[in-house]
Amino acid sequence: MTVKIGINPLTWTNDDLPSLGANTPLEQCLSEGREAGYSGFELGNKFPRKSEELNAVLKTHDLSLVSGWFSGKLLSHSVEEELTAIEDHLQLLKKGGATVMVYCEVTGCVHGERMVPVSQRPTLKHTDWQDFGQRLSQVADYCLSQGVQLAYHHHMGTVVESAQDIDYLMQNTKPSLGLLLDTGHLTFAGANPLDVATKYADRIIHFHAKDIRGHILKDAKNRDLSFLEAVLNGVFTVPGDGDVDYLPIFKLLKSQGYDGWIVVEAEQDPAIAHPLTYAKLGFKNLQNFAASAGLTIN
Repeated sequence: MTVKIGINPLTWTNDDLPSLGANTPLEQCLSEGREAGYSGFELGNKFPRKSEELNAVLKTHDLSLVSGWFSGKLLSHSVEEELTAIEDHLQLLKKGGATVMVYCEVTGCVHGERMVPVSQRPTLKHTDWQDFGQRLSQVADYCLSQGVQLAYHHHMGTVVESAQDIDYLMQNTKPSLGLLLDTGHLTFAGANPLDVATKYADRIIHFHAKDIRGHILKDAKNRDLSFLEAVLNGVFTVPGDGDVDYLPIFKLLKSQGYDGWIVVEAEQDPAIAHPLTYAKLGFKNLQNFAASAGLTIN
């Protein structure tokens, strides 16, 4: 099977904490990403939002559009309101050739609040999962009919964070909703990424290869820090530079015929973690994992 390796601009500039990499131009992100070996980028807040402009700037650097995050609000929106809100983003991805949209429910989320501990995240009552799942499936059905599949991003500080949350999500949604596997967020949440990947291999359509530094994670939990404080302390890094065991996950993907994107998405402070250095390290490590697992990079 063949996979493609992409990167998120978080390595250079941060959407949740815009002061990180605030003065880094998009041109630098794209040119350095291509230099490091990546063939595609996910969207960030510095990218054009008109398809002609977006496609042109990516083409200049011989890069593909991988995907783009959408902040879902189905817990406060009707399905109709959510479909209206998502339409422009959906069409931007579709016209750019992306087939996956990163989707995360953010109603009441705390991951962007620097002074709020991640432990104060919102949760759903057990009786609310069925309704949430049914309405989310309606949105997923529509997006898939347009040629773009929703990849649900379990994320620290949101209603879908833990392995149990993912169970409820998968049990109450249709296969039209894919799962984004994020090794860093799963580890942060106290889950084993390989266990989750094994359980829901047939739903995984997108992969964020985010590594985690265990000693910094332990400190963040001991001090009940916010998500952003943990990020600033260096809890995340590129794959192969932390404590996640990637090779078994790559072997699982190989056995399941995974042929999507593998994306380096590891937010760090670019003033401390030199972006190009870490981008190159992440790409090299992913190449090695893929080769060891028998995955061919396209």
